[in-house]
Amino acid sequence: MVGAVIAGLGSAVPTEVSQEEAWEGFFAEHYRGNPLAERLWRRAGVTTRHGVAVPWKEDLRGWGTAARIERFVEEAVPLGREALSACLDEAGLSPREVGTLTVASCTGYATPGLDILLARELGLAEDTQRLHVGHMGCYAALPALATLADAAVARKRAGLLLCLELCSLHIQDDDHEVDQIIAHSLFSDAAAAVAVRPGGTGLEFVDVAAHTDVGNAALMTWDVTDRGFRMGLAREIPEVLKRHAGPLVRSLLARHGLSPEEMAAWAIHPGGPRILEAVAAPLGLGEDELALSRSVLRDFGNCSSPTVLLVLQRILERRPLREGDHVVCVAFGPGLTLYAALLTKRDPAGPET
Repeated sequence: MVGAVIAGLGSAVPTEVSQEEAWEGFFAEHYRGNPLAERLWRRAGVTTRHGVAVPWKEDLRGWGTAARIERFVEEAVPLGREALSACLDEAGLSPREVGTLTVASCTGYATPGLDILLARELGLAEDTQRLHVGHMGCYAALPALATLADAAVARKRAGLLLCLELCSLHIQDDDHEVDQIIAHSLFSDAAAAVAVRPGGTGLEFVDVAAHTDVGNAALMTWDVTDRGFRMGLAREIPEVLKRHAGPLVRSLLARHGLSPEEMAAWAIHPGGPRILEAVAAPLGLGEDELALSRSVLRDFGNCSSPTVLLVLQRILERRPLREGDHVVCVAFGPGLTLYAALLTKRDPAGPET
């Protein structure tokens, strides 16, 4: 059976700022007199980040949710168009060849939605099928990509996925709770797009697996409030992920007669330094396997759903893959939910790219 392959990726980010500039220019005063806040900020593993709203230039803390959502649509359409256009170019696809457009986001909504607005912007055909995935959080890319791959194979048409998050629009007031400090130190804005087609050269989407620990659903939350969306992060999250990551990934690989040691690369969502270490430990991964995930955290921060795709894009840019090489993607978020996907390099034209 011919599987769906990833034929191209594209990404786009708004204004770049340094983590140091963000602290000195705004958050030092925001968390005035709190030495813990500065320690957590400097341990976040982030050097640069991106945002449509730079807080020392434009303070959104007093904005209501309606104003933030209106700004989301204003900023998301051009950013999404840039990422999708780059993806189409890399895949060698024209807009009229796209059979399905899927958009995933948890940081803003509109009706008509981003899927409709971007279909119009890109010039997609009127019969293009669309799907919007909302409020799944940091792991949304993997179930969305799995669904898109299934559709590409079933209908024998190419598909596009856009993951877009504008976390900077949801800055909270000067609350000194630890989870808010961590959220402000990590989260950033980005858009990442993937094109899939039935068969051909690329990374085949082989399989996907999920595990949801509903007993620990309260550990990670993303609540709609009158002042934007508010992140809730419990300190127990790394330990719970550590408990589940090994069995989830090993069972996925075992279905295909594989083991972690046989993987050519790992795209692990860099939720934060402790998260990366917690997921790596039960899989026996070392710094070499984590290097590109750490580099994305360093250069982009945690951008929620686009982040694992940014890691995958960096793998393809920096680690040439041969026919038959395997890549594992891992992401996690509210639920508490973990997703893992197995990708395999397919190149009918030759042994290497």
